[in-house]
Amino acid sequence: MLTATTQAALPVRSPTRLVVQRLSVSAYLDAPVEDRSFLQCPAWAKVKLGWDSELLGWVDPSGRIVGTAHVLYRKLPGVGRSFAYLPEGPVIDWSEPNLDRWLSPLLDHVASAGAFAIRMGPPLMLRRWHAATLKAAAAPGLRIGDVLADRVEPLGHAVYERLNILGWRRREGGRLEGGDAQPRFQFLVPLAGRSLDEVWTGFNQEWRRNIKKSMRSGVSIELGSASDLPAFHQLLSLTEERNGFKLNRSLEYYQRQYDALNGEYPGRMRLYVARHDGEILAAHTMNVVGKRVWYQTGASANHRRDVKPSNALQWRMMQIAHEIGADVYDMRGVKDPLDPESRDFGLLRWKLGTGGEVAETLGEWELTLPGPVNHSLHRAMRAYQAHRAKPR
Repeated sequence: MLTATTQAALPVRSPTRLVVQRLSVSAYLDAPVEDRSFLQCPAWAKVKLGWDSELLGWVDPSGRIVGTAHVLYRKLPGVGRSFAYLPEGPVIDWSEPNLDRWLSPLLDHVASAGAFAIRMGPPLMLRRWHAATLKAAAAPGLRIGDVLADRVEPLGHAVYERLNILGWRRREGGRLEGGDAQPRFQFLVPLAGRSLDEVWTGFNQEWRRNIKKSMRSGVSIELGSASDLPAFHQLLSLTEERNGFKLNRSLEYYQRQYDALNGEYPGRMRLYVARHDGEILAAHTMNVVGKRVWYQTGASANHRRDVKPSNALQWRMMQIAHEIGADVYDMRGVKDPLDPESRDFGLLRWKLGTGGEVAETLGEWELTLPGPVNHSLHRAMRAYQAHRAKPR
């Protein structure tokens, strides 16, 4: 976002005219914006095959770039029209009371590019829950949203209402064919204003015990390279089978992501590995944009789990995020069941042990663009997505 404002009383600004125009990669990367997601980096277009893309900027009357968007376009087969997607974007001043001043020129631009509908993911939060709150509330049949939040974000709720007024509709789950529907609930470990000792004491006893055991067992944490990606992917396959989920991402996908993100900026994507007696027992990927840090994907072996390599990996990655100056260590998505017997609760319980918090994002929002057949095209695309999402 361009502002960190979260006050209930939002400032009123003069309605200066904004224009959306295409940007070069260098102009986009040099734009004075903050908190850009790795999904909004230009290199992400090279990761998502089957999508066209363009880089856009909002320009004020003085010629300053005051906002940016990386837009992906997915063509509907046999039609020649596209669905526009802005994952975790755009990066604009969401505290602006007149959001239409920002969104109207964006809609005009993507419509002129042949889009029949648009989806975006405003990078804002609605509610937050402390780890202790959710741990205490866990019970059969309960979900995160059923629990009274520890903190409500005024800006997120204000934008929620404004988007509804402007005709946007919040997507209630589901995957975007060829791309990821981003997680509604994210797990965050706050780092700003905390020493590493304070982060350490925020862990529960199990986490601290497991990290110490890993160190005593001789587990070493190393920065891996592209040559370690096959081992990571092999471990990921084991992890998926063990935990009952499927990301459906090939080795080539991670190789492409590694090359693309690091080609844009060295160290943007990193692979950290945990070795024991020379063998890689766990490997986790981390993305870095400026001072933002994400733990993206983790994988571990089925054997020697007693030496707790994943706990040691996460602690080292948090230390690195702290050294970079990150305000938050983003552990990405979690499912919302709080039922201790639910398989999905297992991953959430593991992350709760860090003493962080669950944040509900504003979610992803869609709008059908004006046009005689656009509603029909949007319905056809949704039906196609629903068909592709069915278990096979």
